[in-house]
Amino acid sequence: MKYVLETFDIMKRYKHSIVLEKLNMHVPNGSIYGLIGRNGAGKTTLIRLLCGLQQLTSGEYKIYGIKNTDRKICEVRKRIGAIIETPSICMDMTAKDNLKEQYRIVGLPNYDGIDDLLKLVGLENTGKKTVKHFSLGMKQRLGIAIALVGSPDILILDEPINGLDPEGIIEIRELILKLNKEKRITFIISSHYLDELSKIATCYGFINEHKIVKEIDRDELEKKFRKRIILNVSNLNECVRYLEENGLSYKVISDESIEIYEKLNISEFVIALSKRNCNINNFQEKGESLENYYLNLIGGANNG
Repeated sequence: MKYVLETFDIMKRYKHSIVLEKLNMHVPNGSIYGLIGRNGAGKTTLIRLLCGLQQLTSGEYKIYGIKNTDRKICEVRKRIGAIIETPSICMDMTAKDNLKEQYRIVGLPNYDGIDDLLKLVGLENTGKKTVKHFSLGMKQRLGIAIALVGSPDILILDEPINGLDPEGIIEIRELILKLNKEKRITFIISSHYLDELSKIATCYGFINEHKIVKEIDRDELEKKFRKRIILNVSNLNECVRYLEENGLSYKVISDESIEIYEKLNISEFVIALSKRNCNINNFQEKGESLENYYLNLIGGANNG
């Protein structure tokens, strides 16, 4: 199956307020799908709808080909694990006891597999230590372990690294990649940390004005990232004349600096400019970031 989850023109309205409108989403099987949007764009509402915690106003979605209106959808939703906003954990219990409680909630007949889950998320040595004494990263990993109870095929994480220190961020990143590679779990991850998301996501959905405005996979996105060369030159006018004569794309950013959006043979370029009495004082190569791409897509930082 190409897509494990699809939405079709879904809408969510609260009285006179529209939260989602004609939202279409396609999550490939085995992917890490990065859901990107500003606060209030509807990301958490979308996640709640997909988990069956809220009802659609209109539209429909499919999970593994089963429509949300089909009686089988409740059974299919058992293949989804989720952490929405914060993990559901009891601070006065140990990691193992938290997992036992989740086993009881989902109706599993025994506690087989708990030790394996703790080892999978790196909490096998926490013993009788209660969760209130865990670091934030440990709590987040326990939350993921709880979401993994029942062996879901899809894991939905809402801001999984929010508030974590660098070490905690690395731990969560490595755990996600491990689960995706070894367990073939499909992830949907909502996050504001775009630089970190770009290190793990295989595809993206950008949400703005209540709908997905763009879906793109990592390879296509990397091709669209506009590489640029930033030059500081001694004679800006001559540099511009050369670029114009050769049909090269550029942008003047100051009296001495210019951005060039082309692949250049630097040696030939330097020689050509020197013949025009123009020297290059400084040279930098840069590439567009996921954050810049997002801001350009939705129309600038004021909308971000």
